[in-house]
Amino acid sequence: MEPKAQSPAAMPPVERTFHVLVGVTGSVAALKLPLLVSKLLDIPGTCVIRAWDLSKPLLFCPAMNTAMWEHPLTARQVGQLKAFGYVEIPCVSKKLVCGDQGLGAMAEVETIVAKVKDVLFQHAGSQQH
Repeated sequence: MEPKAQSPAAMPPVERTFHVLVGVTGSVAALKLPLLVSKLLDIPGTCVIRAWDLSKPLLFCPAMNTAMWEHPLTARQVGQLKAFGYVEIPCVSKKLVCGDQGLGAMAEVETIVAKVKDVLFQHAGSQQH
């Protein structure tokens, strides 16, 4: 007796594997890293790695004090990253750890995770066509 082939409806869905690189610089926002990584790991099929293929999406989340954010060099650097096709998750305005009130705080973890999900699923869709 031969084993019966499973019908396509009975087969488990194929999960795509996504790789997310989380890079951290010397910012007080690095304190949010454990929460961010924890939330990213909740995305089905996503794992954190230490290197990525530059043809894949890259998202960046600036975090610095207001004086650094307002420096003209920062605008040039952010512009260069965006020119490479990288996606900025903009910083937000709030009272910073240094005591300043203004732009420079890293976006909220939920905002970052939502944007990562959007980009992953857009990229996956474009890979299938």
